[in-house]
Amino acid sequence: MPELPEAERARLALEAALGRRITGVDDHDSYVCRPHATGEIAAALVGHRLTSAHRRGKFLWVETQDGTTLGLHLGMAGRIEVDPEDSGRWDRFRVDFEDGGALVLRDKRRLGRAVINPDYGHVGPDAADVGRAEFRRLIGSGRAPVKARLLDQGVVSGLGNLLVDQVLWQARIAPGRSVSELSVEDLDRLRRSVRVAVRSSLRLGGSHTGQFIAARASQGRCPRDGSPVHRARIGGRTTYWCPFCQR
Repeated sequence: MPELPEAERARLALEAALGRRITGVDDHDSYVCRPHATGEIAAALVGHRLTSAHRRGKFLWVETQDGTTLGLHLGMAGRIEVDPEDSGRWDRFRVDFEDGGALVLRDKRRLGRAVINPDYGHVGPDAADVGRAEFRRLIGSGRAPVKARLLDQGVVSGLGNLLVDQVLWQARIAPGRSVSELSVEDLDRLRRSVRVAVRSSLRLGGSHTGQFIAARASQGRCPRDGSPVHRARIGGRTTYWCPFCQR
């Protein structure tokens, strides 16, 4: 599933569409474009130019010069392509430009979204930018397992299953541990691990590049001490961790 690094890559791709005049929009997929009726997104965008591309967590939006905003989400397997060489069978949403190019949301699983003027008020601060005091307050309150809290996009946005397992391994914190048990030192170490993991994944090409990710498998072993990793379902997601070094 796309996480913060993949969404940031999509945002960078969107920058290639800025300044270009929209001449057509294919918004026929009523599920991807819900709650809009067919033609509604086209009516809002045709004739305008995209001016800026933004991201918070996994959520993307592009502004136009008249103030209308196009919101995009990659879903489970979507990707953004600007000026693709060919049309694809999985193209769910398309914006055509005056110069002959296009912006396309390609999504085999049809779980991505395209929406006009989205409300992202429910989305927590971006995991790459959240401050220390805010992180302590958001993550350290309540009694949820720390894995579930980090996955909650309304608390801190952008972290998915792979990144959270990597972050918790780096921080030496067990995923099932209640956030109420975390000390200030634990929370600060966890935030540092989030920042390191995010920066590394952005540099190396995605959330799948973390050092711990290869161990997330049957008979996987901890890269740090060689112990067999454990597997359980926490926060509704399959979770891997080292029981020896993560406490």
